[in-house]
Amino acid sequence: MRMVMDVLRQVMGDARYTTREMESLLGMYGYRCPDDLSRSLNKLRLMGLICGEVDREKACWMWWMERDQPE
Repeated sequence: MRMVMDVLRQVMGDARYTTREMESLLGMYGYRCPDDLSRSLNKLRLMGLICGEVDREKACWMWWMERDQPE
């Protein structure tokens, strides 16, 4: 889990991304989610490791990491 969180921290920085943008960013780093990415991101959200919410204007999920997220 620590490796996944390190990759996400490196990829996401302080920005917010849609699920589709996350797929592209992770792909550039050679990381491919073995499960459905939105499902995996939601599991991390439920565990309190990342933040996510629905953006009603864009009609999609937005994902980000708080600076003080647990390691």
